[in-house]
Amino acid sequence: MSDGDDTSRGTHPARWGRVLLKLSGEAFAGPQEYGIDGPTVRAIAEDIVDTVNHFDVDIAVVVGGGNIWRGIQGSESGMDPAQADYMGMLATVMNGLALQDTLEDLGHPTRVQSAIHMAQIAEPYIRRKATRHLEKGRIVIFAGGTGNPFFTTDTAASLRAVEIEAEAVLKGTHGGTDGIYTADPRVDPNATRLDHVTYLDVLNRGLQVMDATAITLCMDNDLPIVVFDLMGEGNLRSLLGGEAIGTLVNGESAEKGPS
Repeated sequence: MSDGDDTSRGTHPARWGRVLLKLSGEAFAGPQEYGIDGPTVRAIAEDIVDTVNHFDVDIAVVVGGGNIWRGIQGSESGMDPAQADYMGMLATVMNGLALQDTLEDLGHPTRVQSAIHMAQIAEPYIRRKATRHLEKGRIVIFAGGTGNPFFTTDTAASLRAVEIEAEAVLKGTHGGTDGIYTADPRVDPNATRLDHVTYLDVLNRGLQVMDATAITLCMDNDLPIVVFDLMGEGNLRSLLGGEAIGTLVNGESAEKGPS
């Protein structure tokens, strides 16, 4: 397909017309807990392709790298923290390339844009070019984090979402957690899932959603976040279809309720 060709997409209206999907690197590891598990990546890719084939929606993706390398691990072992974070950024590029390969094997054109320049394998991140790809129906994968050490890929997801004028950030979880809970449901049997919380709830109660910088950036730009179970089959499509999947984070009070 030439760069000038448009890509066909679904015709059904989606809950949001453009979204940023945040995928953790750990999700790519699947049951092996390290590295890239092919069947898991394919299952994620199939859900994405099924969604864009059904809805008239633009999807961009930010990938983490924790399945390969986490900068904090390097810094805790005595490595220079900035150097350790740059290594983590390279891990996100590896995951981005794996997802791109799988998406294109399923027949959907995809572009990887990296905040760290590596012209042989990925485009440099250029906001206007990314937006043009999305308008043409391509899936755009943002790798390399923000290109700066000391910032998480959650912050990169919020930043890219604001830059491309996404209407929501969809944070896909793994490991069976289907939203935000009052405590870790894997260790606290009394933990309850929250259907809706505000940005300030997340910050003041220390809820494990995204880091404070990412939450604040979304709050400042009135950008809703949905935390949902990425590995639940069809969850992404159901979420964009308007179903109450996961936990919604926005600026509206609990009394008013989410829109």
